[in-house]
Amino acid sequence: MADSFGKKDREKQKRKRKEEKAARKERRKAEGIKGNDIMYVDEFGNFTTTPPDLTKKKSSVKLEDIEISVPKAEDIEEEDPIRNGTVKFFNTEKGYGFIIDDLTGDSYFAHINNLRDEITQNDKVQFEVGSGPKGPIALEVRLK
Repeated sequence: MADSFGKKDREKQKRKRKEEKAARKERRKAEGIKGNDIMYVDEFGNFTTTPPDLTKKKSSVKLEDIEISVPKAEDIEEEDPIRNGTVKFFNTEKGYGFIIDDLTGDSYFAHINNLRDEITQNDKVQFEVGSGPKGPIALEVRLK
């Protein structure tokens, strides 16, 4: 049975890679370069080639200082649900646009169904932030 061209080509490439690898190994051996066989992880989680200093005292963490879950609701600050922004772009024919939040600079998608007043580009507006299928959206958009 005859080998296909693709199979011959793959075998040729495999042989070439194997020869290149052997040549690199011989070159490293001739130059006296020795690769690092062992890697260590330091106390910060970084890889290093030096072994850890066992004489150095490690800092201890109290069990009650470790927080695994989300902070309680009273610990989280409530944001003002009404935001101020500027209309960056709005296409009345297609019925959508974008609003830039004045405080954070974030861009929010605005659909014509969520408008309380007619808006145009560069209008100052008030809006609420909601969740849409592709991210945050502007809801209850009103002229300021």
